[in-house]
Amino acid sequence: MVATKMLGAFTRGDFETCEVGVFIGKNPWFSHGIPRARVTLRELSKDPDRCMIVIDPRRSETADLADIHLQVKPGGDAWLLSAIFAVFVQEGLLAEQWLAEHSDGLDEVLPHFESLPIGLYCEKSGVEEDLVRKAARRIASAKSAAFFEDLGVQMNRHSTLVSYLHRLVAYGTGNYGRAGSTYPVTSLQSLLSGSGASEDYRTPVTQSRVIIGLTPCNVIPDEILTDHPKRFRAMFVEANNPVHSLADSRRMREAFEALDLVVVVDVAMTETAMVADYVLPVATQFEKAEATFFNFEFPKNYFHLRHALLEPPDGLFSEAELHARLAEAMGSMPMAAVEALREAWDLGRPEFRAKFFELMTTDPSFATMAPVVLFRAIGDKLPKGTAEGAVTWALAQMAAQKTPDSIRRAGIGQEEGSDLGDALFDAIIAGNRGVVFAVDEWKDCADKIATPNGRIQMSVPELFEELDGLATEARMLKDPEYPFVLSAGERRSFTANTILRNPGWRKKDASGALRISPDDAIRLGLDNGGTARLTTRSGSAKVQIEVSDRMQNGHISLPNGTGLRHRDAKDIGGIAPNELTSTEDRDPIAGTPWHKSTAARIEVI
Repeated sequence: MVATKMLGAFTRGDFETCEVGVFIGKNPWFSHGIPRARVTLRELSKDPDRCMIVIDPRRSETADLADIHLQVKPGGDAWLLSAIFAVFVQEGLLAEQWLAEHSDGLDEVLPHFESLPIGLYCEKSGVEEDLVRKAARRIASAKSAAFFEDLGVQMNRHSTLVSYLHRLVAYGTGNYGRAGSTYPVTSLQSLLSGSGASEDYRTPVTQSRVIIGLTPCNVIPDEILTDHPKRFRAMFVEANNPVHSLADSRRMREAFEALDLVVVVDVAMTETAMVADYVLPVATQFEKAEATFFNFEFPKNYFHLRHALLEPPDGLFSEAELHARLAEAMGSMPMAAVEALREAWDLGRPEFRAKFFELMTTDPSFATMAPVVLFRAIGDKLPKGTAEGAVTWALAQMAAQKTPDSIRRAGIGQEEGSDLGDALFDAIIAGNRGVVFAVDEWKDCADKIATPNGRIQMSVPELFEELDGLATEARMLKDPEYPFVLSAGERRSFTANTILRNPGWRKKDASGALRISPDDAIRLGLDNGGTARLTTRSGSAKVQIEVSDRMQNGHISLPNGTGLRHRDAKDIGGIAPNELTSTEDRDPIAGTPWHKSTAARIEVI
């Protein structure tokens, strides 16, 4: 939402060449997210002319390499970033000439920071003022700075505001569209999705804002457990496990059991499948064509359609085949369009393109069905193991229309008389090791600002009330019943979201220990490897203790990806973190969960 309002596009950072790299609630040593993550981190750390800044309440593995670790208190990121931007404003460090050339709205932003009490905000954030000023000056003086925010702040308090403040810091110092700074993402998948915030598109019961087509996960039970006439009645769940993976699993189970219909499509009998009316098993990732999703590199961007390696077991098939069969069974598959496209494909690509775009312009319903129609029309005509890649034909056509120069710079469509979209599609289908589909240039970044007037919008007025409220707001309300701040879901060396279900694969930390600082462990009488009772407002669980000097006092953490039931395992391996979280703990604007700052208490067993 913030990215769309300010730039009209999402951005990433060039950490391979930046002078200053800033990680906000991000530990790429384990979570990656940048190309060659550990190599890039080491190179950035060892270069005396470069600087790494890490904002994290935990002394993470990435923070170990940092030149400046801003060890913020849990949930204090909004105060910290506000203080950094206030240093820019009050010390005259903004890139004023660059901002005048490329942005609007700075004059509306400055009054909120001109008299901001930097010392007070630093105190609330938990970071020394001198260190905050040092970090701010280093960012402002750098020729380039790259930024990366991640779940540490996106699943924490003031998450939407923090996303805004992060971009104020980046754009306020002119760090957009030049080597080593931020760049607009070129992603094939993004061509299929909407963008930004739908101001008038709200959920029916809670009237929560829907952003890029996504209902906030924390309001789902509220959209079901009601007598509202437009409440959610059914759920189609594909490759997802919301009963385990979303906040407050107990209430999520209750909500799913109250639905009239639940259909789950998955390769495993998940916790959500256990409460479903229908479970539709599908082929695994080894038995169908799949594509890379996080293709966000710059200047060379890659796309990899991975071919099927094996035949699926009898009776199983890919989601694409399942979607086609469902559409056919419901009578919604436009069979005439399917047959027309099949015939056109056999005649040649020019005839196929003409027929496809004719259908797009003459049949309003065709666009919504195009992916499944393409699969049914040409999937079986593609090389073995690539049928599910049929949809990329449409993506390639759209990419050719939107970014033709980038595609040609990648060496695609060089043959005389070739169609660029079809050339890109053929390269994707043939590329068994992936293909560079776009080569971008820094000078083109300004042209990719997709706001109405083509300029960065520094002012997002709907966030100003929350921004100003930081002056009098407590970082977290103190509750003697729950004195600790729990981060429910930390990436560790042997966790992988919920990708692998059998807990036997975890060779370390098999129980998913609760990490706690040495001082807190001594105060509570807890021993390393011992057990304790962890309690939140939503639930309670017996946990194993790991005393860790990476944790600051008052902050505790559990790993993600634990507590998954598996048919072959007697022990599920740790606890499911969302048995302890609450749907009520969420951002007031985007509805994102506050998994990283859940109030908790610990009792010795």
